Amino acid sequence: MTEILINIGYLLSAALFIFGLKGLTHPRTAVRGNLFGACGMLLAVVITLLDKSIVSFEVIIAGLIIGAIVGAVLAIKIEMTSMPELVAVFNGFGGIASVFVAGAALIESTINGATPLTQATIAVAASGLIGAVTFWGSLVAFGKLKGLIGDGAVLFSGQQIINAALAITALALSAGVVMDPTNVILYWLLVVAASALGVLLVIPVGGADMPVVVALLNSYSGLAAAATGFVLSNNVLIITGSLVGASGIILTQIMCKAMNRSLFNVLFGVLAPTGGGASADEVYTGRVKSTSPEEVALLFDAARRVAIIPGYGMAVSQAQHPVANLAAILQERGIIVEYGVHPVAGRMPGHMNVLLAEADVPYESLKDMDEINQDIDQVDVALIIGANDVVNPLARTDPTSAIAGMPIIDVDKAKTVVNIKRSLSPGFAGIPNPLFALDNSLMLFGDGKKAVLDIIAALKDS
Repeated sequence: MTEILINIGYLLSAALFIFGLKGLTHPRTAVRGNLFGACGMLLAVVITLLDKSIVSFEVIIAGLIIGAIVGAVLAIKIEMTSMPELVAVFNGFGGIASVFVAGAALIESTINGATPLTQATIAVAASGLIGAVTFWGSLVAFGKLKGLIGDGAVLFSGQQIINAALAITALALSAGVVMDPTNVILYWLLVVAASALGVLLVIPVGGADMPVVVALLNSYSGLAAAATGFVLSNNVLIITGSLVGASGIILTQIMCKAMNRSLFNVLFGVLAPTGGGASADEVYTGRVKSTSPEEVALLFDAARRVAIIPGYGMAVSQAQHPVANLAAILQERGIIVEYGVHPVAGRMPGHMNVLLAEADVPYESLKDMDEINQDIDQVDVALIIGANDVVNPLARTDPTSAIAGMPIIDVDKAKTVVNIKRSLSPGFAGIPNPLFALDNSLMLFGDGKKAVLDIIAALKDS
């Protein structure tokens, strides 16, 4: 009877996770989806602790207190611009937890003299392999996003051959663990090989492709958790790990499509830019036209339709609230205001949506890339705040570009384009943006938040 009740509780927990994922598919239901997911996890943890009577609750409570303190500090201190780094670290923690749990289960079976089932040993090998790749790959991703490691692609001769050799070695060691589960050394050698593979898979990825890598590592952490569920014979861990793994793969595919990348290339870590193209001096010299907040205000006075294109620069300057205020002022004057949101604007999928929702921007005003592109040529003023690669026309015009073929927001087709940026520095792809030098394009240099506030002040004066 106890086992039946436990499985029913796990089933309810899994249902809450599924409802939570469903809620996260739309901004209106995202908060409720988060609550469903949190309740599902709480239920799963409580049931597991009650089921395992050998657990030392003193240690568990101490862990809960420490974890709660760390989590609360991170939630308060971490800014939205640093959220991708935090997600990368969380992915890594999930991976390394799977490695240690699987290793502990293998050591326990060896000490007890019991021969684990083949299913369990396969799960142990999978946990060690995927978990180690996830952990070290996530650390590299964190380092690149944080600036501790250069965000450019790190390439060297024979890189793919080394990756292939490490993958074959890891698979061979995995087979050894399955055939001889009493040899714990083989498991830790597998972890070492997988760790090196995790580093080398992410090192060649440039900063422009980091959102794809973060999504993929999220999927890996879910797969590692599912494998650990088989090791522990824990149904809810198998279900939740599978959900995370599947949703991560789906998100990765969406990201690849948005960036015109191949999933095959993502999996084998060959996302490096192709290079080539004109230099910044060749693109910008003598062609860039600076503007002022007063001039931008005059453009808005004469406009009937405005499109706001947010990017990472808006997140860095925390300009979402002034942007929402600017839109409200323009709407009061009878101007149609829309937001064009690229799927990979910022450093994470949904980054801009979250920031704009924080500023109470109506969901109806948010247009995805395909929707805003349909009649972008009817927009009088396109205001770009810190976006770069996602509006770079080279994606359409230069087949040798690092972003060749990537779907972009076609702001260059608007009647007038105003770019708010601190400088002419390149985006994550590391290439110049000819948009800044077009005849219909103006540059408003400065901090995003201050520039928008200056435009609001100029509008009020006019």
